[in-house]
Amino acid sequence: MTASATAAALPPRPPGLPLVGHAPALMRDVLGFMTRISREYGDVVRVGLGGREVWVVSHPADIETLHIQTGRLFDKGLRRDPLLARLLGGGLLLSEGDFWLRQRRLAQPAFHSARIQGYLSVMQAQTQALCQDWAAGGVRDVSADLSSMTMRIVMRSVMGLPENSEQVERISRALDDALTGFRRNYGVPLPAGVPTPARRQFRRGSDDIDAVMTQLIAERRAAGGTHDDLLDMLLSARDDSGQPMTDPQLLDEVKNILLAGHDTTASTLSFALYLLATHPDTEQRLAQELGGVLGGRLPDLGDLRSLPFLDAVIKETLRLYPAAWSTQREARQEVTVGGYVAPPGTLFVINHWVTQRDPRFFDAPEEFRPERWLDGLEARLPRYAYFPFGGGGRICIGREFARLEAATVLAGLVQAFTYQTVRPLRLEPAISLRPQAGLPLRVQPRQGEAVNG
Repeated sequence: MTASATAAALPPRPPGLPLVGHAPALMRDVLGFMTRISREYGDVVRVGLGGREVWVVSHPADIETLHIQTGRLFDKGLRRDPLLARLLGGGLLLSEGDFWLRQRRLAQPAFHSARIQGYLSVMQAQTQALCQDWAAGGVRDVSADLSSMTMRIVMRSVMGLPENSEQVERISRALDDALTGFRRNYGVPLPAGVPTPARRQFRRGSDDIDAVMTQLIAERRAAGGTHDDLLDMLLSARDDSGQPMTDPQLLDEVKNILLAGHDTTASTLSFALYLLATHPDTEQRLAQELGGVLGGRLPDLGDLRSLPFLDAVIKETLRLYPAAWSTQREARQEVTVGGYVAPPGTLFVINHWVTQRDPRFFDAPEEFRPERWLDGLEARLPRYAYFPFGGGGRICIGREFARLEAATVLAGLVQAFTYQTVRPLRLEPAISLRPQAGLPLRVQPRQGEAVNG
């Protein structure tokens, strides 16, 4: 359809309900609905959300256009969502144009490889602490435990906070409120000002995050000195005219880093453990690779190149359960996408979940097969058939931090434990994709061995 569609025609639109369109179907099962319409109606499909229509795009060629032309033909368009705008403000995830470019340049040095590598010891220490916490075995909510751990890592790396800080726990609770409220509000066809319970929960969490972060930034400014964390880098950054970030800009950027560096990695690790628990042969193969290279210790940077199956497991987890399960773009002007002419202001939804499970690009696309990545598959794929960190100029600034953290933690947890499922996985597509209502797994020490740093 992408190559042959007539430019004068509109994309197909599945039957919907009067007034609310497809909102009820999205609220019931957004992932299933998006998959179904893309498979049945093609690579570009129109979906009605109350008074707004969006175009769902799933072909890699069209997704590439949307990514590469962002900033010229397209904006991200995320600021239209009042809850996202409230939570993330003018940070990198939502900002546009010259302001985004200025902020990106200011923040980029904080994410240089050498800087990120300096936080490996924080990741290793937190992995060891979690292994000690799980040493007795039993059923653990691995999603909750990993969420707490990644929060401690990002707050230590970004804000320099000690692991047992009261502020870390408060922000964890507030972020959970905000994300849960966001998910419960998804697709609700009511005006933004209607104070539903979900929106009140979201507001409570978002306000608390702002209060804690604002206090921490003020304390850091007052303290002065050097703390060797990402907040120091952001505080000292200057643009081309020598101007620093204002406190509101700092607050927005720290919140963006917090969300991107905490919730997404915790979910990826949770999904990886679930997949290994349901595929014991794969778990054993990974444990053998890790044991042969690491011998019970945590990896350093040089080890990661010698762990191809670990890398393949993480890639396959991100393919099946992409943390950024859906993104969007908004047309600045009349554009042609998938052979269809879209007017200015058209909102395009890019569904990573659908594209990364497309049978045109992946054999047995619903199956967990990490070995598919060991023979150069990534180089043979269309560029945007697999894009867990986005692409183009707006590619995730924290992707190297996330990759290093996921590899370090997973290497430690798989060497130390085996895993069994307790109940089926349930998914919550909020701002990021995460397990719904936790993820209990039975954790069993592997031959009683401890992981050494």
